[in-house]
Amino acid sequence: MSDQRSHDHPGAQSSEQRFVANPTVGNWERETLEKLVLATVHERRAARRWGIFFKLSFLLVAVLALMTYYGSTFGFGGDENLGRHTALIEVKGEIESGGSGAADTVIPSLNKAFSDPGSAAVVLRIDSPGGSPVQAGIIVDEIQRLKRGYPNKPLYVVVDEMCASGGYYIASAADRIYVNKASIVGSVGVLMDGFGFTGAMEKLGIERRLLTAGQNKGFLDPFSPQSDRHMERAQAMLDEIHQQFISVVRAGRGKRLKETPETFSGLYWTGAKAVEMGLADGFGTVDTVARDIVKAEDIVDYTAQEGLPERVLKKFGASVGNGAVDAAYRGAVPRVR
Repeated sequence: MSDQRSHDHPGAQSSEQRFVANPTVGNWERETLEKLVLATVHERRAARRWGIFFKLSFLLVAVLALMTYYGSTFGFGGDENLGRHTALIEVKGEIESGGSGAADTVIPSLNKAFSDPGSAAVVLRIDSPGGSPVQAGIIVDEIQRLKRGYPNKPLYVVVDEMCASGGYYIASAADRIYVNKASIVGSVGVLMDGFGFTGAMEKLGIERRLLTAGQNKGFLDPFSPQSDRHMERAQAMLDEIHQQFISVVRAGRGKRLKETPETFSGLYWTGAKAVEMGLADGFGTVDTVARDIVKAEDIVDYTAQEGLPERVLKKFGASVGNGAVDAAYRGAVPRVR
């Protein structure tokens, strides 16, 4: 009957005839699977390429970090003949332990600069608001030792934006100090700053429970009322450190210093005024000092560079967790700034 209907109706087609006439009707599942497989293959290839890229990037960063740590700490090899040159060391930021102005960072650079037979003079370029009198004092002691060991190799200081307090503490040990007319110079003083939270604690109903062994162990505790006896003791300590600072400045500047009642009051002045007062010797930059004073225009940077890991840690604030506590108790630490 079906054959008869086919003959009777020429336009009608059997299922087999339809499949032959349009073969894609039965293959859509296969094509879909092929597309899915191809997409998966492309995705896996892309993932492998990205994986290789990230691995190579990590390797490159690791290599750069090692090069920075081992090869670029002082910027050159120890046995390289650099010829006659001006040695440059930069002191930037606060003079504090663990920073770029720390004694452990600056002193190795000073030793390498002084000991290099090609260095005609050493230039400290300082841009610092001050910091720890301990770190500044250690650097000054080392400068004085090196000047005795290398009497024919002068040390000059060039001030950038600021050379105040602890920065000037270091600068005063130089043979000469050069500034810009608008540089900030001076601030020969000592401070001990902090916060007192007793009033806020009373309003919030917070009780301070401090147990000590030793009547002065809670010295200047920010969460306890101030004691007149402790304040007197703190002031005496500040005065002592201030006198140490004054002695270094007087010894370093000598007769060039034109003392007035304000010289050691903690005030700071422009570079132009500092030259008038004898706190500085003249105007200049690293380039002009190297060219006109040292007569060695080639400048070699001996500044110890921070390694990549240290820069990354600082960028992402690895030490932020201790910041609030450090700020609260920093008042118990004298600062020359």
